[in-house]
Amino acid sequence: MKKIEAIIRRSKFEEVKAALHAIDIDFFTYSETFGVGNEKKRKDVLRGSSDTEFISRLTLSIVVRDINVQKTIDCILEKAYTGVVGDGKIFVSPIEESYRIRTKESGDESLYIK
Repeated sequence: MKKIEAIIRRSKFEEVKAALHAIDIDFFTYSETFGVGNEKKRKDVLRGSSDTEFISRLTLSIVVRDINVQKTIDCILEKAYTGVVGDGKIFVSPIEESYRIRTKESGDESLYIK
């Protein structure tokens, strides 16, 4: 199993979400993310400092079986792409174990409904 974290533009979220569902990646979490990078976006008040520049993005967190890793990455790369600085990043990390609390299933079986 692998955890795929993708930082993407907010404007691409619906397109990425629909594409993930189309390849049967039906469960993931996402959260609002702020960061700094090569793209200069907006100055705003953040923790009392009005000079802080930050970029608003969404971070998707997806745990998939090893056989689904590459198709998930390819899907995100295709649908999140604009060709402009600030399209985002994808990180892949190993997951040692997974458990479904309700059924106490573990491993690959815990990731998807039978």
